[in-house]
Amino acid sequence: MIVQSIRGACPHDCPDTCGFVTEVENGRPIKFYGDPDHPITQGWLCAKVRPYLDHVYHPDRLTHPLRRVGPKGSGQWERISWEAAISDIGNRWRDIISEHGAEAILPYSYSGTLGLLQMGVVNGRFWNRLGASQLERTICGAAAEFAVEATLGSRRSQKYEDVQHSKLVIIWGHNPVSTAPHFMPHLLRARKNGTQVIVIDPRRTRTAKLANWYIAPKPGSDGALALGIANHLVQLGLQDEAWLAANSVGWSAFKARLEEYPSVRVAAITGLPVEEITRLARLYAEATPALIKIADGLQRNFNGGQTVRAICALPAIMGQYGRRGGGLAYSTSGYLQWDSEAVGKGSECPPPGRSVNMNRLGAALLGEVSDPPIQSLFVYGSNPAAIAPNAGRVAAGMQREDLFTVVHELFMTDTADLADIVLPATSQLEHVDLHKGYGHTYLTYNQPAIPPLGESKSNWDVMCALAQEMGFDEPWLHQSADEVLAEVLSTTAANNPVLAGITLEKLKQAGTMPLTIEPDVPFADGRFPTPSGKVELYSQTMADMGLDPLPHWREVADSGGRDGTKLNGRFPSDQALTLISPASHHFTTSTFANQPDLLAREGKPFVEIHPDDAARQNIQTGDLVRLENSRGWCDLQAKVTDRVRRGVVASSKGRWSKWGNGRNINWLTSDALGDMAGQSTFHSSRVWLRRLD
Repeated sequence: MIVQSIRGACPHDCPDTCGFVTEVENGRPIKFYGDPDHPITQGWLCAKVRPYLDHVYHPDRLTHPLRRVGPKGSGQWERISWEAAISDIGNRWRDIISEHGAEAILPYSYSGTLGLLQMGVVNGRFWNRLGASQLERTICGAAAEFAVEATLGSRRSQKYEDVQHSKLVIIWGHNPVSTAPHFMPHLLRARKNGTQVIVIDPRRTRTAKLANWYIAPKPGSDGALALGIANHLVQLGLQDEAWLAANSVGWSAFKARLEEYPSVRVAAITGLPVEEITRLARLYAEATPALIKIADGLQRNFNGGQTVRAICALPAIMGQYGRRGGGLAYSTSGYLQWDSEAVGKGSECPPPGRSVNMNRLGAALLGEVSDPPIQSLFVYGSNPAAIAPNAGRVAAGMQREDLFTVVHELFMTDTADLADIVLPATSQLEHVDLHKGYGHTYLTYNQPAIPPLGESKSNWDVMCALAQEMGFDEPWLHQSADEVLAEVLSTTAANNPVLAGITLEKLKQAGTMPLTIEPDVPFADGRFPTPSGKVELYSQTMADMGLDPLPHWREVADSGGRDGTKLNGRFPSDQALTLISPASHHFTTSTFANQPDLLAREGKPFVEIHPDDAARQNIQTGDLVRLENSRGWCDLQAKVTDRVRRGVVASSKGRWSKWGNGRNINWLTSDALGDMAGQSTFHSSRVWLRRLD
C-alpha cells in the first residue's frame, strides 16, 4: 500500500506554530509527528499535540448537525440534516433582523484555530456583509499589543536561536516550557554556555525550576517592579543617556516620573525585599546584551498595559534595543499584518455594527448590551462557557429562552450544551489553511490529510453556506479555500516586502517558507515605526486617547463581586487571596481538555495553596476545598506547596465545567476590563478559601 506523507501546521494558540507530518494509508492516518524539516519544530511536538490523532478520532467527535428538543442544557437533541440546520438558522436570523436589525446577532470566536482562512477571514467577510455586531477580541493580549505598539511602533522579536548571544535572559510572567516549548532548547543551550536566566512569576513554574534565580512578586505588581528597577538604574547613573537622546521621546519626563518609585516603595508594592530589587537592577545593567522575554499572562490584570509599557522602557534605558540577543522578546506579529480589505472586504459591506467586548459576554447577554439586545449568538473556535471570565454570568445569559445560539464545534463542549443548533466542525487534518507564527517568521501551509469526518464542515464552508442561505451573492463569499488564500497573499505582498517571492503555489510545494526580514535583529537600523520614529517613553497617541502618556502603576483591587459592587460580611478583606489561572501544560485553554490521556496527566482539578495560607484553614494536600467570591464558587482538590507565594492561589485554566461539579475556575474570575484596549483581568481576581468536610 502507498503511504502518503502530508504536511500541515499546528493551528493552536502557541507562538511556535509547528509544522507536522501525517502519514496516511488507505485514507486513514497511521502516524503523526513533528515535521523534521520545519526550522522551528525540528521533528518534535509538545505534550498537547503529540497525541493529535486521539483528538481527531475521539469517540465523542460530533459528526452531524443537532437540534435541541428539550430545555436548554438538558442534553436532549435530534439529528438533522445540514440543509435543515442552515434553513433554521436563516429563518431565525431573518426574523431577528426584521425586528431588531442585524446588530442583534453576535459572532463569538477566538483562538480555536489561528489560521488565516479558518479564523481570520471567517471572522470578517460574512459577518461584515451581514452587518452583525463586531466582537472585540481582547481576551488574551490586547493591552500588551497596544502597549508595545504605542512604545515601539510594532511587535517584533528576536529569533529563538539568537538567545545564544544573550548574557542575561529575564523571563517575566511567562512559562515557555508549557507555552513556547520550542524556545527552550535554545535557552537551555545558552544557559549551558553561561547565559544567566532569571524568572519573575508569582508561581514557581516549570520554567522557573531551570532558572539561576527565581523572583516571586505579588500578582499585578510587575509594572511597579519594572519602574523600581528603572529608578535604581538612574540612581546609580547607569542609564545610556546617549542612546536615549538619539532614540527616544520623553526621557526627561519619564525620568522625573521614576522618582515616584524608590526601592522602598516598590518593595512594599511587590512584596519583595529591597535587596532583590536593587540586585535585579544591577544584574540587568551589567549584562549586555540582555533580553527580557514576556507573554500575555503578565498583563491580564488592571495594570496590564502600563506594566508592559514599563517593561518596554527598560531596554531603552540601557540601550539594549537593536542588539542581537538583547531588547524585548514578545511577538513577531508586527512583521506581517494581512491586508485588512482582502481579509474582511469591509468597503463592500454595510457600515460596521456596534462592538461588544468578549470579556463582557455574560453581562452583554444579560442586558448590558441593548438597543438592540443580543438575540442570537454564533460560536466557533471558542468555548466561552468554559474560558470566558465570570462564567456563571455567561451560563445564565446563554440560558435565556429568547436567545438563539448556534455552536460550530468538534465536541459537545460546555458551550455546545447550551446551544439550540450544534454544527460539526472539521479538525486541522480535514481542511485547508495558512498559518504564520507569532514566535517566529515562517509561513506554513496546511494541507488536508483526510476528508472531513462524517458530515463535518470547516468554518469557511459554513460561512459560504450561510451566505448562500442569506442571499449574499458576492463572489468573495463563495471562493474556494485556496482562492481566498491566494488573494490575501498576493494583495498583502503588493505592499509588504516580507512576502517577497512567496506565492500560494510555492507554499503548497515547500510546506514552510521564511519571511524576508531586514534587518534580522529588531530595530537594528535604529528606526522604530512610531509617529516620532523613536521609542516613545512619552506617547502622544496615548495622551490624545485620555490615557497616561507615561508608564505608571496604580493601586486597583478587585472586590471579588460583580461589577465592583461591595461584598457582604461573608468575605472579610483581610482573608482575601489573589487567584491566578495559568496555562495548563497539557491543554491549550480548553482544547484537549476532554482527552482521557491528557486529563490523566494533568490530574484532578486542583488549586495550589501556600503552606501558611493552608494552615490558617487547617487544609492539607488532598483535601477538598472551596474557592468563592460574590461571583461564584468552585470546588477543587488542595495542593499545599511553596510553588505559590503567600496570599496567592493558582489553578490552571481550561477545565470543562461539565467534567467537574458543573463549574470551573472561571466562575470566580473578574470580567472587569483592564487599563488599555479592553483587556481581560483574569489575574486580578480575589477569592476566599475554606476546607470542605
